[in-house]
Amino acid sequence: MASSNDGSSVVLYDIEDRPPLGEAVPLGIQHVLAMFLGNVAPPLILAGAVGSVTGETTFLVQMALIVAGVATLVQAFPIGPVGAKLPIVMGTSFAFLGPLIAVGNQYGLAAVFGAALIAAPVEMVMGVSLDRFREYFPPLVTGIVVMLIGLTLIPTGMNYAAGASAGPSAPGYGSFTNLGLAGLVLVVTVGLNQFFEGFLRVISVFVGIVVGYVAALALGVVDLSAVASAGWVTVPVPLKYGIAFEPSAIVTVAFLYVITGMETIGDISGTVSATGRDATQEEMRGGLIADGVMSAFGAIFNALPNTSFSQNVGLVNFTGVASRYVVGIGGVALLILGFVPKVGAVVSAMPDAVLGGGALILFAMIFSSGARIVTQNVTLDHRNSTILALSMALGLGVAFRPEVLQQFPSEIQTLFGSALVTGGFTALVLNIVIPGGGVGAGPTEYTTGLAPETPTNVEEDIPDPAPSPDDD
Repeated sequence: MASSNDGSSVVLYDIEDRPPLGEAVPLGIQHVLAMFLGNVAPPLILAGAVGSVTGETTFLVQMALIVAGVATLVQAFPIGPVGAKLPIVMGTSFAFLGPLIAVGNQYGLAAVFGAALIAAPVEMVMGVSLDRFREYFPPLVTGIVVMLIGLTLIPTGMNYAAGASAGPSAPGYGSFTNLGLAGLVLVVTVGLNQFFEGFLRVISVFVGIVVGYVAALALGVVDLSAVASAGWVTVPVPLKYGIAFEPSAIVTVAFLYVITGMETIGDISGTVSATGRDATQEEMRGGLIADGVMSAFGAIFNALPNTSFSQNVGLVNFTGVASRYVVGIGGVALLILGFVPKVGAVVSAMPDAVLGGGALILFAMIFSSGARIVTQNVTLDHRNSTILALSMALGLGVAFRPEVLQQFPSEIQTLFGSALVTGGFTALVLNIVIPGGGVGAGPTEYTTGLAPETPTNVEEDIPDPAPSPDDD
């Protein structure tokens, strides 16, 4: 990427700066607080939704923390071509959660990690071939997929908010206690997010969860017996659940790697823009390769695929601290937490309703992010509106009525039973086939971070807007 920008830097500490240790440690821990819930919620939800790993939540949480710590350190301090050498915080991606729950229930957890491992090179290939694929994934396509990620996770969030990940048939589902706890988390989180500024706003979901957890303790609905029995040090066990390779699961995960790769590109662009320049091609390439390598590493060590965390990009821009050494301290903190099972046991003891209150907000905001991608970058004319409507309809249609595919082989049902695959694939194909879009042409047709190296070659065909009376 071109390394020029408007030159306006908002940072107090640049990428290579090293703040005094007394400042760097709390700043690094702040990054952990901002991403903690987003990192541990997916393994918690996966363990609750896939019956074969019931009782394994503590271990899965530990692995999520350890892998996130290692991945964050690799992004900040690259190993060869692996890593962006930037303050990128990594963690478990929600994008994979819905489809992998379905894979886990159908084929077992071995197939989940097998698909994550085999498909990981997709992002590595993206890293070395940005110019070849960028035009096929404009904001219209990526925005639709991100919206579908949020919408398809909301039923899971509602089950948790009602107090039972197993669904409406579970005892206590929708009880006033459960709904009250979920409502408390929602109110506290939204209140902090909308009426406060600064760090409290950044970690509003985390504070909401803590308040809900304390309330659940006061009500006596938290079982802490597992915390007492948990050890103080854990040892990662590679491939604890085995490994299996199901073609439909692999294709599904491969498609999702493309989408999360686009998110990583946007996060790298957003992080570097705080320093007053654009991300370089080398930084983009290293960040994407690290996404793929560390997701494969995570699959071996029983963690879901990792990707960059956007909330930490916001934290860099908000605080003005872009030092990769600060983020490195955050990575070390994640590793320490991951190797202490009692931390995972405390998190795993969280009542479903408390987690559900926070998860609902996160899922809703994922949808909002996708909608923002589309509305800020895409003109919703007749063509684009048709692509948006049809992609969302088919994606949500197979999610709400999976029986429509019951005549197809099980592999097809698994692949296209995913709203993300069906909706995303529809958007991808229609954007190429329906005339008038000029795939890859025009500044609004590029996802953030994927614009050509020389923007003048796309501006020459675009007439300058008529001068406004307010223009100087």
